[in-house]
Amino acid sequence: MIKYNPKTWFRHIFAFHKSDTFYLLWKELIFIGVLTFGFVYVEMHYFGHIAFLSELMGVYSLIGFVLSLLLVFRTNTAYDRWWDGRKQWGNLVNNTRNLAIKIGSLTTDKEDENYFARMIPNYAIAMKEQLRDGVIIEEMDLTADEIVAIQKVNHKTSFIAKLMYERLHQMKKRGVITQEEYLALDYNLRSFSEITGACERIKGTPIPYSYSMFLKKFIFIYVTTVPLAFIDSFGYYSSLVAIFIFYVLVSIEILAEEIEDPFGKDDNDLPTDEICFKIKANVKEILR
Repeated sequence: MIKYNPKTWFRHIFAFHKSDTFYLLWKELIFIGVLTFGFVYVEMHYFGHIAFLSELMGVYSLIGFVLSLLLVFRTNTAYDRWWDGRKQWGNLVNNTRNLAIKIGSLTTDKEDENYFARMIPNYAIAMKEQLRDGVIIEEMDLTADEIVAIQKVNHKTSFIAKLMYERLHQMKKRGVITQEEYLALDYNLRSFSEITGACERIKGTPIPYSYSMFLKKFIFIYVTTVPLAFIDSFGYYSSLVAIFIFYVLVSIEILAEEIEDPFGKDDNDLPTDEICFKIKANVKEILR
């Protein structure tokens, strides 16, 4: 995730980075400019003035209004998914801290504390990579036996949660914690799986294919034919108008596509690596 100062907005106008839509679309912008130039050249040199083209301005104004409503819905839907993902990771941070605080206050056994000091961050790391379609076991703090066991399962986060539950049962059998204390710990630990499920829902349920396909076709047809409405008014300058319209509309769609899956490694995705580092530091500070 890119960190920036939102108050220095003028500097952002001239800033370019790899996720900037201008950087991604420059080839398409040139294509639209050349295509529009070709439209203008053909009309001015072969057809002359075509009466009905001047009437298209009103039609495209109405179509542009409808398209803007669709893009607003598309952007809001994508941002809701991004923000929902951020809230889920915020809940994970809070619940990992609360679980570590409760364990640290209920037991003085260093083995138990060290165990949860490893496993709680391991859960966050496994969840981060699981949402990226591949858990990197080397990032986690596991024993040799735990590494062998976790390699045999597909859902790594559920396996780590199972290990922590088994440890809590052992602590209850040894009399380290009571049944009431176990239930208090269960509340936080159970929330881990609920948060993972919510994030998997966000990742696994993109915008419906039919809607996405229709919107892309709508944008493509609009931006490739809209120059016809400007030829009589702007002449060869229609190329600049078409490039600007294409840049605005397609950029909105590209940005929406990027943020609707907020768990990857794109510049605008959530800083899950930093959040995992924060969880690991907080838990170790509490329990060690």
